[in-house]
Amino acid sequence: MRPNDWHLTADVHDFHARAGDFLRSRPALHTMPLTVTEKYRTEGVPSRDGATGPVFGRLEREGEVHATFIQRTPAGSVSVTSLTHEQADALAARLAELQHPVGGVVGDHDASTAFAEAWQRRTGAEPVPGTRLHLYRLGTLTPPEPFPEGRGRAVGEKDREQLIRFCREFCVDVGEQSSIDLIDAGSWADSRFADRHFTFWETPDGTPASMAARTSVVGGMSRVDPVYTPARLRGRGYAGAVTVEASRAALTEGAKEVVLFTDPGNLTSNALYQRLGYVRLTDFTVYEFPSRAEQTGGRHQGAVDGDRAGGRLGS
Repeated sequence: MRPNDWHLTADVHDFHARAGDFLRSRPALHTMPLTVTEKYRTEGVPSRDGATGPVFGRLEREGEVHATFIQRTPAGSVSVTSLTHEQADALAARLAELQHPVGGVVGDHDASTAFAEAWQRRTGAEPVPGTRLHLYRLGTLTPPEPFPEGRGRAVGEKDREQLIRFCREFCVDVGEQSSIDLIDAGSWADSRFADRHFTFWETPDGTPASMAARTSVVGGMSRVDPVYTPARLRGRGYAGAVTVEASRAALTEGAKEVVLFTDPGNLTSNALYQRLGYVRLTDFTVYEFPSRAEQTGGRHQGAVDGDRAGGRLGS
């Protein structure tokens, strides 16, 4: 396999035209590139004060795409689809040959590990293991029994203040600083939450007690993210109820695959989603490649911010 089998472009429409069928072929595993690509196609690439925008890559041989990556920010992490060791080495060689900066990698565990090892061989950059996530796919949706009192309902414009407050509290809980900064700056429209479809679970008196969101259906897939219940209201079944409502809404809108990420360390949420019918599909792992200055200073910037129903990852 040759490094120049990897083709890079800044044009999301060209990338989608060439790699869209490949991404839709495994919608659950390709949940991140599907939603990111769709967001850029429909909303445009965000402006970053003159900085270069996202880079999209595809591994193509004889007209067939075998793998892809997306790098959303200059020198940021590359988000890769499944890679063999040979494919990962060819990508590392291609990016190193172009002197293309890479701050980390995220993908299913085997793929991100293969790239991290290849990047270290090619550049000497030592990978630092970061976030690890479980990816779940919905099997048979199984509502909890008993269901808590109250009801689920779609979030509307009149709920904006409450929704923003819940999302900020969620970001504080999971340490998602980039989203906190956007919310505090009044840039809700630029946050990763702006294009989500939110559901509240209300108590009988109409008080919002929990929230869940889902992405738009793309490639037959929708992802539940985030799910949040304020600490004072936890343990009453609200998170399970609102997750069921968000999952049902995704299925009603035509999703064939409904997925979510979880933090492996959160045993409560993992057990909950399994009871609701979610089945663990694979693990995702983040590696960071800190610069020498960061290593010397003992500071490692997080590789990605993003989805956490119980975990986190991208847009």
